[in-house]
Amino acid sequence: MTTEQAYDTVDMMLNMGPQHPATHGVFRMVLTIDGERVVDVTPHIGYLHRGSEKLAENESYGQVVTLFDRLDYVSNLNNELIFCRAAERLMGIEPPERGQYIRVILAELNRLASHLLFIGTYAIDLGAMTPIMYGFRERERIQNMFESVTGARMMHNFIRIGGVKEDVPPDFVPRVRALADDVERGVQECDRLLTFNEVFLARTRGIGVIDLPTALSCGLTGPSLRASGLAYDVRKDYP
Repeated sequence: MTTEQAYDTVDMMLNMGPQHPATHGVFRMVLTIDGERVVDVTPHIGYLHRGSEKLAENESYGQVVTLFDRLDYVSNLNNELIFCRAAERLMGIEPPERGQYIRVILAELNRLASHLLFIGTYAIDLGAMTPIMYGFRERERIQNMFESVTGARMMHNFIRIGGVKEDVPPDFVPRVRALADDVERGVQECDRLLTFNEVFLARTRGIGVIDLPTALSCGLTGPSLRASGLAYDVRKDYP
């Protein structure tokens, strides 16, 4: 009869970032790890802070939009929209209805592009190569649409206080409808690759869970907050 031998393990300290494939140069974390499990982390966010608040002190409200473009380079239009809505409320400005629809459509497309990039890079960090190819393919379709509407693939400077820079092209609506169908098929391909993939589930399900009280106290929003158990979407609650 034999018994399983017990081993004493020692946690390892590991610097992750700022130059690391999984952090993309934006910040540094000092990790304490036990095997593949992170037991403690000390974040250093200096590489992520752009000093936009100080830069904005010397700009007009209209000029500040270009700074918000750079806060998140994969979600430029949403950042533009957030600032412009805040400025409009301060000034008591109500944009034209057509302008509001254009802004929301572009912001939702930008959200799709951002999430596709996230899913792809998240999967490749876990060892899955194919989803990032699908994600970039669909994101490229959206980027092409942005270029035709705003004149730029990134850093659009298109949403302005009171509306948008200019009207959309005449073929915008049919192109967006076709784009939505194409992207939906790409999302379904990613879903088939990941959602029920045993390796992906083993490395994500039940890992790094944040309970709802902690999520609220830390100010989590969006998918992270919903994953903690709160069915809240600011787009629905404040349309």
